[in-house]
Amino acid sequence: MENEKDAFYVVRKGDVVGVYTSLKDCQAELGSSAGNPSVSVFKGYCLPKEAEEYLVSHGLKGATYSISATDVQNCFSRQLVACPFQDVVGSTSSVANTQGKCVKLDNHVEVPAISSSCLSCSLEFDGASKGNPGLAGAGAVIRADDGSLVYRLREGVGIATCNVAEYRAVILGLKYALKKGFKHIRVQGDSKLVCMQIQGLWKTKNQNMADLCKIAKEFKDKFMSFQIKHVERDFNSDADAQANLAIFLKDGEVHEEHDKIRRKIQCF
Repeated sequence: MENEKDAFYVVRKGDVVGVYTSLKDCQAELGSSAGNPSVSVFKGYCLPKEAEEYLVSHGLKGATYSISATDVQNCFSRQLVACPFQDVVGSTSSVANTQGKCVKLDNHVEVPAISSSCLSCSLEFDGASKGNPGLAGAGAVIRADDGSLVYRLREGVGIATCNVAEYRAVILGLKYALKKGFKHIRVQGDSKLVCMQIQGLWKTKNQNMADLCKIAKEFKDKFMSFQIKHVERDFNSDADAQANLAIFLKDGEVHEEHDKIRRKIQCF
């Protein structure tokens, strides 16, 4: 298994926590972990700078850290997810330790109560054009799994058709979801054309639309999981409101609103 870009691993052994930015270091640690204390493995992406600074402030430097579990509370602002041993050490649950012996690892992982809202989200998108083509705007709303607001977004599109505005809206939302660190996303919009073309079920008929579709697919492929569905206009009112506000913005000008009081995720 190759290292994933920006991935890091948190290994908890009893009251001690190790943070590894190298998969090989993580595997080596697991290879020496037999019996007691119990071991749990977690995986995250993009080790936050503030978390690294926190660890360094406790005298920890380099790619591998070791720290008391009680000191890790609130250290990470991004969510960690339980990582099964087989995903880390390969298809077999036996790995060699430093003495060359084989150690059987316990596949049971105790998962702490971690909200999934920091890893998975939903995206509502819509486009508006006054004249089709005419002054156009793109709107997007990103929500966490619990329904709480993450972003309201609007972007000026200039003079464009409604279809172009719809594409600009979904691209805007996907870009900000990735920026926020989400890895799983469910998308909905009232443009059947955009939904079907992104899924590859409908062909694009002109180069401009093909280019926008390509950009949307490139963002789509950066998520670990992606779903998109067409909904009726009545179920897309929030994104529609943002799109209509966006027509007064300059082409490429983005306004954002976000929830400033979202609670921090406690990892342990």
